Amino acid sequence: MIISHTKKFIFFAVPKTGTHSVRQALRPHLTQDDLEQVGLFVHKRLPFPELSALGHGHLSAAQVLPVLGSPLFMEYFKFAFVRNPYDRFVSFCSFMSRNTERFATEPNAVMNEVLNDVKLHQHILFRPQNELLCDSAGDLLMDFVGKVEFMQRDFDTICARLDLPLAKLEQVNQSIHRPYQEYYDSELRERVAATYLRDFELFNYRFGAATD
Repeated sequence: MIISHTKKFIFFAVPKTGTHSVRQALRPHLTQDDLEQVGLFVHKRLPFPELSALGHGHLSAAQVLPVLGSPLFMEYFKFAFVRNPYDRFVSFCSFMSRNTERFATEPNAVMNEVLNDVKLHQHILFRPQNELLCDSAGDLLMDFVGKVEFMQRDFDTICARLDLPLAKLEQVNQSIHRPYQEYYDSELRERVAATYLRDFELFNYRFGAATD
């Protein structure tokens, strides 16, 4: 997460959506008055104990709103990126299996095991994207939601909104896997669709080509 008092924006870092690329592009424009919370590559914490204690930079809008207060929260430009849940789930499983060869040799088995592991569902990287970007009623709290599938174009839109110079996004911490469509059979597709149903609905995703 980045909170810029200088440019009056809040970047919500949804896991597995290229957040470190966006952070790197935004950091040159931050001042000493701006804030960031991140736990990978760079370790920074927000000056709010209840948020700092979470230990990671993937904070939800529902967690941040009461800390910042509604007037400031509503005034600032709030944005995030999302990703096709099918693709994001493959990336998550690849990441969680990075110390073994199992995902490369038995991807279907690994993906089904992850879906069967109820405890793993609480992992911040597994959680549905809408949970980080909506309020308790399920209403979206973002002013702009970009898509990983159109990341540079949507980041350019954000730069224009914030009056920042355009910058080319670099690939950072990218997991290695084949196109996500190659990992799914019909049963696995249905299971992932049920798990991330609200993400598919809210962000207009489906299995196949990326949608705008």
